[in-house]
Amino acid sequence: MAKTQLNVRVDEATAETARERASQRGISVNRYIEELVQQDEGENGRAFVQAAADFMRRYEQVFEEEFGGRSDGPR
Repeated sequence: MAKTQLNVRVDEATAETARERASQRGISVNRYIEELVQQDEGENGRAFVQAAADFMRRYEQVFEEEFGGRSDGPR
């Protein structure tokens, strides 16, 4: 996958923490930040799926009443 450069500004304490955490894991700060973003993206995806499932559970009866008798699509 192609890489692109991203410049960010953080306070020195945050930068030092990032350096320490990356070092503890034996990875670069770049890789550490990349992993944090990927983890966050995954958590957002899981949160969306959970919210959609909760919505469907909550409104399942309404959908069943409105669309339950139709045979024009997958169930």
